[in-house]
Formats: sequence, C-alpha cells, structure tokens
Amino acid sequence: MRRTTCPRDCYDACGIVLIPREGRTPIVRGDPEHPVSRGKLCAKCSTAYNGAFLDPDARLTRPLRRTGPKGSGRFAPVSWEEAVEEVAARLGELVEGDHAPSVLAAHYTGTFAMIGYHFPLRFFHRLGATEVDPDTICNNAGHTALGYLYGTSIDGFDPRASADAASILVWGANPSASAPHQDEHWLPEAPCPVVVVDPLRTPTAARADLHLRPRPGSDAALAFGLIHVLDRDGLADRAFLSEHAVGGEELLAAAAAWDPQRTEAATGVPARDVEAAARLFGTGPSLLWIGQGLQRQPRGGNVVRAVAALPAVTGAFGRPGGGFLYLNGYETRGIDGDYLAGAALAGPHHPAPVSHLDLVARLEDADASRALVCWNINIAASNPQQRRLRRALAREDLFTVVVDLFPTDTADLADVVLPAASFLEQDDIVASYFHHSVGAQVRLVDPPGEALPNAEIFRRLAAAMGWSEPELFEPDRDILARLLDQAGLPLSFEQLAERGTVWPSTEVRLQFPDRSFPTPSGRVELASTLAVADGHPRLPEPWVDDPPAPGLLRLLSPSSAWNLNSSYGNDAGVARRLGPLTVTLHPDDAGALGLSTGDRAELANATDRLEAVVAVDDVVPAGVALVPKGRWPKCEPSGANVNALNPGERADMGDSSAVHGTMVSVAPVQGTTA
Repeated sequence: MRRTTCPRDCYDACGIVLIPREGRTPIVRGDPEHPVSRGKLCAKCSTAYNGAFLDPDARLTRPLRRTGPKGSGRFAPVSWEEAVEEVAARLGELVEGDHAPSVLAAHYTGTFAMIGYHFPLRFFHRLGATEVDPDTICNNAGHTALGYLYGTSIDGFDPRASADAASILVWGANPSASAPHQDEHWLPEAPCPVVVVDPLRTPTAARADLHLRPRPGSDAALAFGLIHVLDRDGLADRAFLSEHAVGGEELLAAAAAWDPQRTEAATGVPARDVEAAARLFGTGPSLLWIGQGLQRQPRGGNVVRAVAALPAVTGAFGRPGGGFLYLNGYETRGIDGDYLAGAALAGPHHPAPVSHLDLVARLEDADASRALVCWNINIAASNPQQRRLRRALAREDLFTVVVDLFPTDTADLADVVLPAASFLEQDDIVASYFHHSVGAQVRLVDPPGEALPNAEIFRRLAAAMGWSEPELFEPDRDILARLLDQAGLPLSFEQLAERGTVWPSTEVRLQFPDRSFPTPSGRVELASTLAVADGHPRLPEPWVDDPPAPGLLRLLSPSSAWNLNSSYGNDAGVARRLGPLTVTLHPDDAGALGLSTGDRAELANATDRLEAVVAVDDVVPAGVALVPKGRWPKCEPSGANVNALNPGERADMGDSSAVHGTMVSVAPVQGTTA
C-alpha cells in the first residue's frame, strides 16, 4: 500500500492509497490515516479513479495528428518526435513573424498539483503567448472584490480555528458537493453552530443549525441586514473599525436603513432568522466561508464586498476563531507561485491575459488567434456560448494543440493531441486551498502507452524550440526539493511521500495576526479608492437583482455530488449515477408550467436551447431552474450541456463569469416523458 494525494479542484486534497493486486488492476481507496479523507473518498473520485483513470482504453496513450475535418475525431498516431517537431515548427513560425501574442494558452484545474498546473506556464511566458485567464471562468469577481477590501483573496482562516469559533457562516458554498469531507467531518465536528446561506436546500444547508434562503441576487442586501443587527445590538466592533478600517462609519450608516423587516421584504429571509444569524456571528469571533459560486452572478463582486465586510464589522481578525476564507493560496505555506510559473521568463511587453468571456470572439478573429494550446481544461464543455465556440474552434486555419488524459470535446477539435499522465503516474506536491497542508502526489503506476507528465511534455517542446533557459528544463526532483524548502519542511520528497500529508506548522494560524492588511492604507478598505478608480462604488451596495421577467426562470448550474467540473464527464460509472440531463423545478413553477417529474422540458434563451428531464422538488426556490454542470457535450444525445445556454455575461468585477444570472424559459416537450 502506497500513499498519494488527490489533486482535484476541491477543498479536500484527500489522502489516497493504491492497493496492488497481482495480475489485476489496482484499487484506489481513501487513506485511513489521512486526517481529512479518513479512509474514504468522495463517490465521484472513487468511481472515476477506479474507472476511466485506470482504463487504458479510455485514455490517450499516443500523440495524435488530425486526419479528418476538425471535430470529426479522426486522428492518426505519430511519434513524440514528429508531434513535438510539428508543434514547435508551427509556433516558431508565429514567433518569427512577430505573432507570438496570437498564440492563446488556455488552462485550468484538470490538476491542481503544483508542477502539473504551473510548469507549462514557463513555456508560454518564454514564448510570449496570451494567457486566457483561468479565474475568469470561475472566481475572479471574488478575487477582485476581496483585493479591494483586504488586499488579498488567498490568505484565509485556518480551519483548525473552528475550535475557538463562536459560529461558522457558510455563504454561497455547497460543501456536500465541492468539499465533501469538510461537510462530513469539519462542519459537524465544529463545537459551534453552523449557519448556511444558500437559496438551494443543499444537504449541507439541510443539516445546518440555521439555513437562510435569500432570493437569488439579494445576498448583498442580506449582508446589510446582518450588519444592521450587529450594530443595533452592540455587536459591531467600532473600536476595530475606527483603528483598522477605512469607511467603517460610512458602512454602518448605510446599513442603518436595513432593519430586519426591510431585509425580509428584499430577500425573502424571515426577519427573525436575520436577527438570529447576526447574533450567532457577532457573539464572538466567527468564521466566514465564502463560496466561489456566490460571485458568479451579475453583481457578484459587490456581493462579496458586502458579505466579506462581516468579519471586519465584528473585529474578528487576529483573534482565535475569527476570519474569512475564499481560498488559501500557496503563499500561506511560503511557496512562491511566480517561481513555479516562471514569471521572470515573460518579457517586458508580454501580452495581458484575456478573459474566457472574450475567448470565442478572439477565436473568431483569425489575426488575433492563429494558434491555441489547451491543457488541464476542456473549453468545449466548460465555456459559454458553446455552439458558437465550437464553430470558432473548427477553423481550419487555427492551429490547435490539446494536452490531456482523455479524448475530450476539445481534443476532437485539435490538430495535434498530446497524451498526458495522470496524478497516479507522476510525482508532484498538492497544497490544499482549504487546509494549510502540503501533500505528496506520488507516482504509483506507469502511464499508459506513451503518455507523459505535463512538465516533461513542455520540456520537450522547449527543446524543440531551441530555447536554453534553465527554468524550462528544471527537473521535477529539483522543483520538489525547492518547494519543500520554501514551505519550511525539513523533509525530502521521499519522506513526505511516506507521511502523505503534513502541516508545516502545528500552531493554528491566525488571519492577519497584527491586524495589518496588504491594502494601500494597511487597513480594511470597506470604502475603497481602488474600487472607485476601476469604476465601482466607494462602498458595497445593498443591491437586489430584479426578479426574472414573466415567463423566465433563473438558471443555476452549480456542482453536483457526481460532477465537480468536467473532470469525470467521460467515466461510465459516473454517467450511470448521473442518469439523463435533469432540470429541477420548484413545485409552484412546475405546476404553472404543467410539468411533472419525469416529463421532458425545453430550456431556451437567445443563446440556445436544451432538453432535460424534469424533477420537481422544493430543494430549489420558486423562480429557479437547477441544472448541474460538468457533463461532456459529446456524451450527451443533444451534443450539448448546460453551458449551451450560458450567454457569457460578465459579473461586475474581474471580467468574470455571471453564469448564475442566466435566464431561461422552460416549456414542456409535448408527448414525451423520461
């Protein structure tokens, strides 16, 4: 039995063991000694890691060159030498022609292991390519908002601080799907009440001590209602605001109008629950967990500014049991992300990143996009304006390279496909973005066929380009040793692998212990001149979105228990568990539309239309259509997933996705049932 660490885009960073079986496929299980997974993996990982990830017939095993029309999925195997030479020649021509910025580099979190995620960026920094900013498809509005407020979005509370917390407030996160072991262990074992704010009655919300269900788009008004009660009841720390914040008095004055009755009218949350939640949060230092899904709405940045003001209003920082968490970045363990990504390789005129929301338009411009390289991402499944994007990807003059484990929807549209090794097949390090931990990702099995780790693929490409910078060829073992040194761990990688996961410090880490913040003023900037300079209000606003127009529902497309993202969309076991594409409607909406569970409905808007099987359940509020994300279009009868309906609208900050503000009509498909 050998240990490794799960590198999925998930808060848990679970410990894993591989159990070998003579002459048979090994079994992947949770590490019984890991403090997070405790011998168990979430259902989706357990299924896929024992399914598609270990199935050579499901994997890419040789480099491929396209032989048919784009999108046909027709390829012929070629050698690594041929594939690398072709890619280097095509990219080299663009560099020599001063067209390097027309090479688009798209990536995301197919792996969150440090080398597998970051090392390819060294190649593109040296090339001078244009990065498609990964966070714009996911969470950049929240990053931007927290940057205005606290100067950082990646220095969160230490979960071990729950031992001293008066309460835990989970706002807009669904741990039951996206952090299942925090849901199973951390939250129920915390010695304090748990409050969940979510319009959906998720399993986490159903188990909470108090569940607030605001109407979608009214979170900022609810935050102002809580601030009102905190101030009214003497739970606001005015001394902290005076000494350590900018705009504290202004914010409290703005919240004065948001008494519980007005808050109830605006949000649908009963006034008594507004008061109860504020008192639980304000009776001592409390922890605020801000979900990334919260900011995927039209005023998502404003929402995060308003919600994240709560720990400042209560003076929670620098005290055991207090603070907020959006993400915990590598920096909380001393690790240098710029070193990992080779930021120093970028020249002084390196092109600025572009948003994923601009990608389809960029790909339609033949001068602005002459080549596209995708790794750790399946943009044909995850991006907005899905059908339009597919047409753009089908351009014969767009040289497209895909690095992946599997023949994804995006790989089908490539000119060259390069087979990547999985996390079970390479050494790396995983740093949880929830816990302040460091875990070893260990090569436990050989890659299938000729598949290679991401770093080795890009080393070969750098050599074929004729480059000589040492950063482009730094061996994995040297990177691993340097990362452990940066984290202050007196361990070799082999020693870390033996232990699995460690915490660099046994002490609970206080958030902003000296109550100094990396903002221009050194204070919490509740009122932000940087926000004003970027065209935003000085203070967050108690904004409430307009309700859906008559005949429309608000489409929410979060993770589910079986699909965190598109990483598992091709696994047969996961597909069986998922069943057909489903839309969940509140009984009132279903009744008004003449729909019952098992009927088929068409969801439509100006962007596209999509059929789904109906489920009727009051886990969703009235006015909402729920269709979880993560399916592969190529695996669906319609050739599309829920992102076909995503028009690519932006949130108010960060050029980020407002996908949870999408509106659709829903109508019966006559004469059909599931």
